[in-house]
Amino acid sequence: MKPAPFEYVRARSLHEAAELLAADPDAKVLAGGQSLVPMLSMRLARPARLVDVGRIEHLAYVDEVEGHLEIGATATQTQVATHPLTLSRVPILSAGIARIGHTQIRNRGTVCGSLAHHDPSAELPALALALDARLTSFSVRGPVSRTADAFFTGTFDTALDLDEVLTSVQFAMPPEGTGWSFREVARRSGDFALVGVGALLHTDDAGVVDHVRISLFGVGSTPVRVRAVEDRLLGTVVDEPALDAAAEATADQIDPTSDAHASADYRREVAAHLVQEALAEAWATTRRKHADA
Repeated sequence: MKPAPFEYVRARSLHEAAELLAADPDAKVLAGGQSLVPMLSMRLARPARLVDVGRIEHLAYVDEVEGHLEIGATATQTQVATHPLTLSRVPILSAGIARIGHTQIRNRGTVCGSLAHHDPSAELPALALALDARLTSFSVRGPVSRTADAFFTGTFDTALDLDEVLTSVQFAMPPEGTGWSFREVARRSGDFALVGVGALLHTDDAGVVDHVRISLFGVGSTPVRVRAVEDRLLGTVVDEPALDAAAEATADQIDPTSDAHASADYRREVAAHLVQEALAEAWATTRRKHADA
């Protein structure tokens, strides 16, 4: 199919983009286009106007800001994944991005675009939750900052108003020595995940867990922080019984649904298994880092 007719406007500034969006409630923002253009082609989206922000200066950046990795609206997924700051300080983000689609998609797709699109089977919303992200948008009313918890509200739905542009995201840099793991199950490489998990875990010198984040995707209408498991692990030493208990608690906390791709029971079982494996890998990594220090 071909897209329905629309007006195309290339914004020269954020202020111009905000004004264009405010003037037309049926307008959509275009950045990399890797999420929006397929929906246009299938006529699942029929905006009257596309506001292209891809050429606005100073938005394609990756920088460290007050202990956070800040990513501008038009920074591509490849740019972010291969940036030295990401590789050295937030390697789980590079690993997660590497699982998105294929190289051509990552070369054009933007991090902020994927977050604003919010497919609940996508990697980046779950990573935003695991990395305590803050997402900043702009409209004619000025900037607004939201936590990842508040930003993702439902399938393909976020807290963004119709006239807001997502301008940047800040991912918290984990404590030095944090172990991590990113795992997902998909039918084929490049397909959307049926279930996936991102886990971060840090221990003190005695091996006691003092920081842990576990975020699942593909198990609900938004990414899911498995807080019951996090609370169970904090202040403890990870061992085999703890990992078994984490898997059991994960299965109890989530409430996936069935669809044409997988049943709810399958997703629950896979999620529990992935959490157990991810925590084991993250724990082993942080212990090695302590031993090497």
